[in-house]
Amino acid sequence: MELIHTFWGFFIDFFELIMLIVLLFLVNLFIYDKYVQRNHALLINYPIIGRMRYLFEALREPLRQYFADESFYASRDKIEWVYKAAKDVPNYKSFSVSQPFEGSRFIIKHSSNVLNEDEVSDDVSVIFGKDRENPFISHSPIIRSAMSDGALSPEAVRAFSIAGAATNLTINTGEGSLTSNHLFTHKPDLDNCEYLEIVQSTLFSEIVFKIVDKIFNRALALKAYRTILLNNKTQNTYIYDKASHVLFRVNWDAPLEAFPKEVPSDIPNMIFQMSSGLYGVRDKEGKFDELRYKKVMKFCRMTEIKIAQGAKQTGGKLAGSKVSADIAYYRGVDEGRDLFSPNRFPYADTTAHLLDFIEKLQHLSKKPVGFKIVISDADSVEEMAKELLKRKESGRSLPDFISLDSGEGGSATAPLELMESVGLTTNNALYVLDTILRRYGLREDIKIIASGKILTPDDVIITMAMGADAVGIGRGFMMSGGCIRARMCSGFGSHVCPVGMATQDPKRRASYLVVKKGKEIGHYHNNLIKNMKVLLSVMGLKHISELNKRHLTFKNRSGEIYFDIDKYFHQKLHI
Repeated sequence: MELIHTFWGFFIDFFELIMLIVLLFLVNLFIYDKYVQRNHALLINYPIIGRMRYLFEALREPLRQYFADESFYASRDKIEWVYKAAKDVPNYKSFSVSQPFEGSRFIIKHSSNVLNEDEVSDDVSVIFGKDRENPFISHSPIIRSAMSDGALSPEAVRAFSIAGAATNLTINTGEGSLTSNHLFTHKPDLDNCEYLEIVQSTLFSEIVFKIVDKIFNRALALKAYRTILLNNKTQNTYIYDKASHVLFRVNWDAPLEAFPKEVPSDIPNMIFQMSSGLYGVRDKEGKFDELRYKKVMKFCRMTEIKIAQGAKQTGGKLAGSKVSADIAYYRGVDEGRDLFSPNRFPYADTTAHLLDFIEKLQHLSKKPVGFKIVISDADSVEEMAKELLKRKESGRSLPDFISLDSGEGGSATAPLELMESVGLTTNNALYVLDTILRRYGLREDIKIIASGKILTPDDVIITMAMGADAVGIGRGFMMSGGCIRARMCSGFGSHVCPVGMATQDPKRRASYLVVKKGKEIGHYHNNLIKNMKVLLSVMGLKHISELNKRHLTFKNRSGEIYFDIDKYFHQKLHI
């Protein structure tokens, strides 16, 4: 009993000490807010209490998704579909959607004679560059939209590489170039690997690896392993091969003849994105390096030139906090400095200039090449189509595809003044591009990849029915990989991704579960394909190639129904 009284006495004394410290802190804070600081009028009038405003303001964005109605997508149910699909659990709803659809929307027409799902073709492939020496057959019409290693953490890129290799998901590298993390699933042949820098294991490193892996986890074990064998700032640019226990990365100084003759089958199908910064294919002066480009394309299936993306009509922006030694190595830039790409692509002063450069890349790579744009004006698309037709009639090469992004944000870091103020939404832009290319007899020559606010199988079906040959998905894949939509991914100021997915912060990155998230990203992709087939069967269609605008109805905000959506768009867009 005496022991309890003694303990209680210590507790009371400790509590009183803490309360005294808190009281002194509040008194000092009151004096500071009222009489010292002169940055906030609110704190002068309401010392201490006024700080609650800044606290709630800081909490507003992270907590918005939990308590507010979904405002960016049509329904919160779409968000939940993504998370459930990633977990690969039954994805059914009861009673009704949580947020009834209001305003304008597309409606998918079903057939009076629906099909069973086994009557729908499993072939959902799309062929790009059918006239190229090495055309690209994407086994899926779904492409992971451009997200750079740098904007994403190395761990997130590795997770996407796992999903891509396992489920035939096509990965767009983003403007940050091809990096070691894209080759995470590669299994090097040590007897034929001159194109790689190989670091052999040692007995000591093996012992340390096994001890740390046994006591702690694989991530810490690999960190220790790299440190022992390399001990340099760019040690994370080396990938560990479990079979041979070596560390490797691409040896860009190796001769072109040493590189694989075919894209290795153990890595995902990748689209190399080339931006105005020419990252990954630039020489020391920042000019285009043809030889380096040829080497990069030994690992990639086709090239996309980034003219514009989402809200970024300007060049890409990467905060200095994200430009780690690894990212600086990959991109050929200075570590720790804000990285703002030039607004204009250096070989696109005019449409003809851009098309000449595309033709050059087609000859260099012998693979499909296209470009990515955002549309805000039908006249500019018509001018482009006239230039394309002129080249076609003269026997010149055409771009193999056009990637079309919407103006609705579409990136983690973009100027607010451009978001939703520059560029048409996906379906409007897609209708403009598809219509004008058909008008000039170019549609059969050029594939269209459309992206922007696509999350669920019905979004994919609607976009493909509107004219897209394939779709790009960014946010959906981010969420399937663990993104909680806290909108803290820019890296500027205090913005650090809380789940380690869109940051270079070592502590946050260490929490990202690469293999687990790689599987979940793959589940999301597989469930998109699976449920696309469900929709096709309900529509009475055996193959995705049968999709067209006749399979859609449109309801506008006033409740008017357009069974022929061409009439709606002609009335709306006046083209």
